[in-house]
Formats: sequence, C-alpha cells, structure tokens
Amino acid sequence: MLTVAVLISGTGSNLRALLDAADEPDYPARIVVVGADREADGLAHAEEYGIPSFMVPWERFESRSAWGAEVAAQLAVWQPDLVVLSGLMRLLPAELVDAWSPRIINTHPAYLPEFPGAHGVRDALTAGVTQTGASVIVVDNGVDTGPILAQERVFVLPDDDEHALHARIKPVERRLLIDVVRRVATGELDLAAS
Repeated sequence: MLTVAVLISGTGSNLRALLDAADEPDYPARIVVVGADREADGLAHAEEYGIPSFMVPWERFESRSAWGAEVAAQLAVWQPDLVVLSGLMRLLPAELVDAWSPRIINTHPAYLPEFPGAHGVRDALTAGVTQTGASVIVVDNGVDTGPILAQERVFVLPDDDEHALHARIKPVERRLLIDVVRRVATGELDLAAS
C-alpha cells in the first residue's frame, strides 16, 4: 500500500478527491498525513477523515530554507512513499526537493510547458488561446518544469473568465491526480524513470 503525504495551502479540493478515492477499498494508496503552510480550509477534510495534519506557517520562518527544513522534519515523522503538492502555493527549497525527488508530484492548471507559475489559468486567458489543460508533474527545482506524468486538454470557451475556466479544469486535475497516484502505487508508473 502506497503511503501519501499531501501538502496544501487552500480549500483542498484535490485533497478531498484523493481522500475520497483512497477511502475506496480497492484503491492502492492511503493518505497518512496532510500538511499546510497556513491556516487552510482544506485541513477540515483531513479532520473529517481522521487523517493527522500539521501546519508549518510560512511567515514564522526567516527563510525558505528554514521553512523547508521544518516541512522536511514533519514529513520525516510519517515517512510517506509519495508527497503530493495539492494547491501548495509555495516553491519548495532545493534541499527538500532534492531529498524527496522524484517522489514529489504536483498538479498544475495548464497544459505544461504552457503557462507555468502561479497564474496558469489567468495567463491562458490573457494569451487568448482556445485550449489550455491540466497536468500532473514530478516536482523539480524549477517552476513547473519537472517531467510530465499525465495531462489533458481543456477547451477555453468564448465567455470564460478565470473562475469559470478554473472550475472546468479542476475536475480534470482531480481525475489525473487520482489516476497518477494509483499508477504509482501499482508500479505501472515508475517515477524514477520519468
């Protein structure tokens, strides 16, 4: 059984989808801990499922490196097989990425390498493209530059605003994430070979 830690910053909609999937008896992964970099609404999902959680508030640390060291210490307690960034709005320090690579994955609301960064949906709309998408990647030390594990196109509709487009991307992100974690757990997907 693959053990998973999930790191969040917000509402945890992808976390919720992963918790729901992991609650199915035939799903080959279990979430063992949820962490956040702030008071995040998504922590309520962990509580509802009886999953332990931790918080490492960004503003309490003098540097990204110090913050990352505390996140690493929290993860070390649980020793998960896989770390999922699920809406974590922080770049991890290189030391943390290097220690866990390639066992850290992330979702992104764009068809990478198109529109990396924190505003992928907004950037797609600004560019006037007719399609964007969702991606799941291995985290590396760049900004959304790691190996792509899964992705799918999503059409941009003429009347889309950022909220409407993101609302249509999120279900695709969730489905891709659940499938990638399942494939990692069954050995169908080898992160080291990505």
